[in-house]
Amino acid sequence: MLALTLTAGALLLLTWGVYPLVVHALASVRRVQPPAPPAPLPTVTVVIATREDGELVCARVRDALAADYPDALLDVVVALDHAGAPDPKDIDCREPRATIVQGDAPGGKAAALNAGVRAASGEILVFSDTHQRFEPDSIPALVRALGDRSFGAVSGQLELPEAGHRSLVEQYWRFERRLRRDEARIHSSIGVSGSIYAMRRDLWAPLPAGLILDDLYIPMRLILGGHRVGFEASARAHDSRRTAVEQEFQRKVRTLTGNFQLCAWLPAVLLPGRNPVWLSFVLHKLLRLLTPWLGLALLVGVAGLAITAWGWWTLAVAAGIALPGILLAELLGLRRRLMTYLRWLWTMQAAVAVATMNGLTGRWNVWRQ
Repeated sequence: MLALTLTAGALLLLTWGVYPLVVHALASVRRVQPPAPPAPLPTVTVVIATREDGELVCARVRDALAADYPDALLDVVVALDHAGAPDPKDIDCREPRATIVQGDAPGGKAAALNAGVRAASGEILVFSDTHQRFEPDSIPALVRALGDRSFGAVSGQLELPEAGHRSLVEQYWRFERRLRRDEARIHSSIGVSGSIYAMRRDLWAPLPAGLILDDLYIPMRLILGGHRVGFEASARAHDSRRTAVEQEFQRKVRTLTGNFQLCAWLPAVLLPGRNPVWLSFVLHKLLRLLTPWLGLALLVGVAGLAITAWGWWTLAVAAGIALPGILLAELLGLRRRLMTYLRWLWTMQAAVAVATMNGLTGRWNVWRQ
C-alpha cells in the first residue's frame, strides 16, 4: 500500500509540478535570438476548415484579410466540411482574395484541410478556426518566427474570454500555454493551437482521413522529420465563446482520444531513438492520461494507510474535518464556486476515462460524441 501511494503521488507530482518547473527553469536561462524577418516577404494563405454558415464564415474571412500584411501577399481559403457544411456556391463573401472550396469526402476536419491546402497558393500556411479573431500583427508575427529556418511550424497564442474569475479551464489553459512556450525555447512545443498556427507550405503532407488532432499530428510529424516547432506569444487569436461544462467535456474527450490515435497512427513518437522530444512527449501527453487513475490510486493508498495505522474510525475523523470546512465555505459564500471547481475537475477526469476507452477500443469517430 505504501509503494502504491508513493508511486502514484510521485508520478502526479512529476507530471504536473516537477516537469513544468524544470522546463521553465531551463527555458529561462536559454537566450533566444529573434529571427530576422524573411526577405522578400513570403506569400501567405490562411486556411480555415469549417462547417459553419455563410455569415460566420465571411466574418472570419474579413478578419483574416484585415491583417497588417501586404494585400498582394495574403489570401484566404475556406474549406467547407463535406459532411454537414453549406454548399460553396451558397457562400459569397464578396472578397476577391477569398476562395471557398468543398472539403474531401467522407468529411471531417482533416479531409477539409487537405482540400483547403490543395487550393492554397501561399508559401506559408496559416491555420485557424471560424470563431476566433486575429490581432492585426498575428500573421506577421508568425511569418517572422518562421524566419528561423529550423522551425517547420510555429504556434500562436489562443486567448480565452475574460470573466470575473478564472475558471478551471482558463487556469489550465494559462498553464498549458506557458509550458508550450517553454518547451519551444528548449526544442519544440508539444502540439500547437489549432486556432492559430503556421507552417511552411513545402513541408505539408496530406492528412490521413479520420484524423482527430491535426494540431498534434502535424507538429509531431515535423519534429520526427528533423524540424522544430515554435511558439510565438505575440501572435494572438481571441475566442469570444465561453465553454459550458458539457461542451468542454466533449472537446476534451476528442482531444484526449486524439492522443491515443496519434500513438497508434504515428508510433515513432513512442520511440526514444526516433523522437527527439520523447521525454517531453511522455511527460506532457502520455502521463497526463494516467491522471485520474493515479489520483484514484493515491486516494485509495492514503485511505488504506490511515485505516491500517489508526483503524476505521479515521474515516469518521476525516468526515468530521470535512464537515466544518463545508460549513465555512457556505458562510464565506464560497460553496458555489467550490462546487463549480469540483464539477469541472470531475468532468475533466471523466473525459480522460472515456478517451481511454476510445483509445483502447480504437474508436476514433468522436466528433459527434
